[in-house]
Amino acid sequence: MTDLAAPENALQQAQKAIQAGDFQAASKITGDILATQPQNRDALYMAAVCARYQNRHDDAFARLAELKAASPDYGRAWQEEGHLRRKLGDNAGALTAFERATRYNPSLIASWNAQADLHTAAGNPVAASNAQAQAQRLQALPRELLAVTNHIHEGRIFRAEEIARAFLQRNPTHVEGMRLLADIGSRLGVQEDADFLLESAVELAPDNIQLRLDYIQVLRKRQKFAAALEQAQILMDRDPDNPVFQSHYAIESMQAGDYETALDYFERVLSVLPDDPATLVSRGHALKTYGRTDDAITSYRRAAEVAPGHGDAWYGLANLKTYRFSDAELTAMEAAAASPDLDHASRIHIAFALGKAREDRKDYDKAFAAYASGNALKHQTVRYTTEQMQAELSAQKTHCTRDLFEKQSGKGCPAPDPIFIVGLPRAGSTLIEQILASHPQVDGTLELPNILSLAHRLRGRSQITDRDRYPRILHEMSAEDLCALGEDYIENTRIHRQGAPFFTDKMPNNFRHIGLIYLILPNAKIIDARRNPMDCCWSGFKQLFAEGQEFTYSLDDIGHYYRAYVDMMAYWESVLPPGRILRVQHEDVLDDLESQVRKLLDYCGLPFDERCVNFHQTERAVRTASSEQVRRPINKAGLEQWRPYEAHLGPLKSALGPELAPS
Repeated sequence: MTDLAAPENALQQAQKAIQAGDFQAASKITGDILATQPQNRDALYMAAVCARYQNRHDDAFARLAELKAASPDYGRAWQEEGHLRRKLGDNAGALTAFERATRYNPSLIASWNAQADLHTAAGNPVAASNAQAQAQRLQALPRELLAVTNHIHEGRIFRAEEIARAFLQRNPTHVEGMRLLADIGSRLGVQEDADFLLESAVELAPDNIQLRLDYIQVLRKRQKFAAALEQAQILMDRDPDNPVFQSHYAIESMQAGDYETALDYFERVLSVLPDDPATLVSRGHALKTYGRTDDAITSYRRAAEVAPGHGDAWYGLANLKTYRFSDAELTAMEAAAASPDLDHASRIHIAFALGKAREDRKDYDKAFAAYASGNALKHQTVRYTTEQMQAELSAQKTHCTRDLFEKQSGKGCPAPDPIFIVGLPRAGSTLIEQILASHPQVDGTLELPNILSLAHRLRGRSQITDRDRYPRILHEMSAEDLCALGEDYIENTRIHRQGAPFFTDKMPNNFRHIGLIYLILPNAKIIDARRNPMDCCWSGFKQLFAEGQEFTYSLDDIGHYYRAYVDMMAYWESVLPPGRILRVQHEDVLDDLESQVRKLLDYCGLPFDERCVNFHQTERAVRTASSEQVRRPINKAGLEQWRPYEAHLGPLKSALGPELAPS
């Protein structure tokens, strides 16, 4: 009998049995594990392998379907499907599976070799050569780095970090080791470390294209757009006609705010690859942000026409908020969603787009089913837990006390420039930002990552074993330390400013770090953007965010998050001096715009300006999901949009609690 009290030992037994060719024993062990843990990834994978070797092909496909449902990005699941289809003579299906395997886990040498063989058999020598080159590159890697790559792509990030650090201690200038450790850092949100590693690696190997592409991506995540553009320019100088380099140059130009150049380079790519869906979608994003909505629609629609399974195109249209899908487009989306070959990311995008299409038709039950499906699929890919969030906020309350603020008050950087807008996403923060950015003395920027990066830095290397190091460390910091952090923030955000004396930072998650903000920037303004809980949470649940906001993909998670946010803001107000935080209720702004504008400007110490009331006439790039709404006059169309879905929202109401959710 399998020892189910120790599934890891049982899995090792199954693996040894497979290696010994005893598939019957291995199948028995995995069956016992799956009886109590039906979604155990390793057990499902081994069960599929056993079924293939035992010629139980239908069982193998069934196990693979369960495995892909439980772990949609698991490369080995697709590799095993490739082996199975190849065994059954389905070479086209096998090639698709092997290609998908290496998309999800590029360290799978067997899948690269299989692609090379299948491309050769199909008469595609260039594709075969490329696949073989990838296999040879991996085979040439040190054994430890191949293991690191595999651990990264199978979700064992901390094990990957452990091996990579040990390897680099012995080989401190190995550029692939540096690149992989930077990838780990980026995935863990420690972008500063990734930045430093890649900068050093690029200096050591300036002709390594992958290093520079990774470096561009990290610089973009850090919103160091000028530096990212500089790196993209180096690639362009190397090969000006390379469409990959042109595409990166276009994207970095867009991020730096040069939309004319971005659009010019997207056109250059499309002149060579006229129906490339990724480029058409990227061009659509640029046109949308630039305010050319009709042209954005044309670009998104073309991408959806040439590649109906490219989910990002459909969601690009849905995310305009004002677009209405035709019946033919709805049919095309439903057909794409039904395809078993649709990749996981596209399946998520199309589910959210289908929710929008059904909602516009007032088919609310089907709309909710689509939104719920998209959220469930997305939830499989995130690591967020309510317990972890609550522990983080509890640490803030434990250490960021009134005594701390009295002891450390007034020691930070005195600059009054920043206006922080905090809260939940979809709470009206973009509208507040647009109002303020319409004032000639205020620059509207972005959701800046700088405060979150400072918090990461203060947590240090011991964030797993000493979770409270930050914010506890705030008690130990000198006046010079606090002032330096504030000056660091001012200096590193300067690139996003146009020269006005004040600027907005609307990163919503900064509400977790208001204590840090107050200590390092004591004269900064802090605006709490508040919206009706049900409206705010429902709007977040039906929004697919580009990155972050991982709490929004479950009604239970988002309800608990909103509740914790309200509680945390009440705590900040109780320990900070009176009047330090201005609460702005979204519904009040809709009811009486001018008085709320005056209230905002008074709090910020700014004279009244009529342009703030006519905010929709202000021409500026807006990158959030509310970009189209803030280009129109004030309206109440977003109020109580949750009502038609009320029958489905029990988990949300329960999480919010009776004091926040309507009866």
